[in-house]
Amino acid sequence: MTPTISPTSPTTNATNTKHVTSPQLNRWSIARSIRSGRKLDRPVQPKQHQTTDQEPEPAVTSPCFSTSSSENDTGGKTAEEFVRGKEIYMVSDGSGRTAEHSVTAALGQFEHFFVDGGCPVYTRLFSGINDLDRLLEIIMQAAKEDAILIYTLADENLAESARQACKSWDVQSTDVLRPITDAIASYLGISPSRLPRGAPGRRFPLTDVYFKRIDAIEFTIKQDDGAFPQNLHKADIVVAGVSRSGKTPLSIYLAQKGFKVANVPIVKGVDLPKSLFDVDQKKVFALTLNPVMLQTIRLERAKSLGYHEDEGSDYAEMAHVREELEYANKIFTQNPTWPVIEVTGRAIEEIAAIILRVYQDRKHGSPVPIISKLY
Repeated sequence: MTPTISPTSPTTNATNTKHVTSPQLNRWSIARSIRSGRKLDRPVQPKQHQTTDQEPEPAVTSPCFSTSSSENDTGGKTAEEFVRGKEIYMVSDGSGRTAEHSVTAALGQFEHFFVDGGCPVYTRLFSGINDLDRLLEIIMQAAKEDAILIYTLADENLAESARQACKSWDVQSTDVLRPITDAIASYLGISPSRLPRGAPGRRFPLTDVYFKRIDAIEFTIKQDDGAFPQNLHKADIVVAGVSRSGKTPLSIYLAQKGFKVANVPIVKGVDLPKSLFDVDQKKVFALTLNPVMLQTIRLERAKSLGYHEDEGSDYAEMAHVREELEYANKIFTQNPTWPVIEVTGRAIEEIAAIILRVYQDRKHGSPVPIISKLY
């Protein structure tokens, strides 16, 4: 039986929360700004007072500007100066991966808005929500923050409660899981269990797929950064690229999908292992990226290790970065069967999807022409 939702005011029992900017959106915004030549620091400029007798220009409306002109509501700022941003709440009775991945994919369609509009978007993930009181507390907070609620609740009673509460408190919401579950149930002709992952009654036996994934992860960790080049022939996928091009996180992500991955660094003045050219060349993939982005990543890496620009290392100097990328590109040109993937501004999931698409096409005999362009 679905619990009844009482339409109490969402502003009474909600707790205060901090805004946490999504790291993924930050990376997208930085990458897009660099590619377009814009400055990275784009603060919202307050509107200047008119000093002439000309008619003031009409105010520009934006979904991020506060509509309140009260100093108490805006901390002393005018409506034009106060930017409140947008909130996306993600609620799940499991780990929240489905909701998080869905929101991340959808937000990728709005990069232009985040960079050009200067509007912050905050995402908050609430996982393991299997208690009605906690669910209602989150929805009340969403109403207070004028947030949108994206939820994946396998329990039908909880999902129905979420729908009723969002309707009562005027919270825009989307049930990600139900349309897909209903469609598959209709296709299979059976009813779903309506149980979240990890719930009593749901058992996940240790299958060959599970042990294959564990083996792939162990292999990939051992083969990181060019270690044990004599084992490259055992890899399903080999990734080559300059330092800080994203080889390791990409390899680990692919390993979690059950693929044994080895990554080989390309360093100017250091010969590549002979085994890289002896293995099946159809499983070798190359990574490249924008030199400005690569320098930015290397500078941050050097700072995290305690190095400073005046210590004599050319690791993050633009001249050295460009030389190393040019050296890598010459190697890629000499090996035209290696797909060259431009990773600037791309998420790990997107890069992995490109690699797996080409990998599966080649494995199943699909005709793939010699690579002469960037993916």
